[in-house]
Amino acid sequence: MSKIVKVKNLVLGGGNRVTIQSMTNTPTADEQKTSEQIRRLIEAGCDIVRLAVCTNEEVDVCKRYIANFDIPLVADIQFDHRLAVRCSEIGFSKVRINPGNIGGEDCVKRVVDACKANRTVIRVGVNGGSLENGIIGGGADALAESALKGVELVNKYGFDDIIVSVKSSEVKTMIQANRIIASKCDYPLHLGVTESGDVCDGTLKSAIGIGSLLCDGIGDTIRVSLSGDPVSEVLAARNILRSISLDKNYCEIVSCPTCSRCSYDLESAVREIKQFTKDVAQPLKVAIMGCVVNGPGEAKNADLGVAGGKDKAVLFAKGEVIKTINQSDIVSELKNLITKFLSEKNS
Repeated sequence: MSKIVKVKNLVLGGGNRVTIQSMTNTPTADEQKTSEQIRRLIEAGCDIVRLAVCTNEEVDVCKRYIANFDIPLVADIQFDHRLAVRCSEIGFSKVRINPGNIGGEDCVKRVVDACKANRTVIRVGVNGGSLENGIIGGGADALAESALKGVELVNKYGFDDIIVSVKSSEVKTMIQANRIIASKCDYPLHLGVTESGDVCDGTLKSAIGIGSLLCDGIGDTIRVSLSGDPVSEVLAARNILRSISLDKNYCEIVSCPTCSRCSYDLESAVREIKQFTKDVAQPLKVAIMGCVVNGPGEAKNADLGVAGGKDKAVLFAKGEVIKTINQSDIVSELKNLITKFLSEKNS
């Protein structure tokens, strides 16, 4: 289990819940567009928002983001340690640096001193394309070595509020590098497959990379890096956490793949019930099954369920058959059952 590091009002590590991060892609100096994007990320369920900060003008604008939003904000700094110092001084909750490209050991010390004085967390972040000078190769061993050297350098100046990330666009490399890091240090780990692609490809790669590590108990905060609207990253990250039961506060719909034995439009029923339950924020499992082969068994293992038959269907609640209905009434009957179940549960 990793050690605890506090990032503003969030506690990372120590077995606490895995948090979701994303990063703005609007111009940081454009206050209107960036503020709107931060708001949308928060509404989607993002826990931590990162912004690229490249100029002193952007630092000045970031003062207002910090004042206007309660969510922890992270400054992503490349190459210029002076920007990292200023971001710490104005109140960023965390700064992300790569000690290998920030300008040398003296520059790292200045960043550490500022973060120590301002209680700013440091994320030591290394990607496959930005290894520390002198480290050969871009594989998992090289990634881990570069990150651990960065951690060692930050530790050298008496700083311990550290989060570590090692990312690669190659899923296996990312998994292996994080396993090495987890075996050699106990700082919270930020997981992600960098440059993973569009929503389809990137979500798949991220689910494999991030999900594999989380199933092993490795990882404390995650970002699904996708080309496009960052809100999609938050939705994908949430689905990853739900798929491995790290987030149970939603309606899980179990549905069969269908075969010729299914005699009703199960796909449409699933789509309607999924939309109907999209705002449910508590554990609920609904099984929508096509026929009697696996249907009753799966439905009995859910809170609520339906199993189709010839012209008819059977409704289940907590494993018990409660009603036989017409197939044409499956969606309406299931909606009524869900509404009643939630009402009784919350009364």
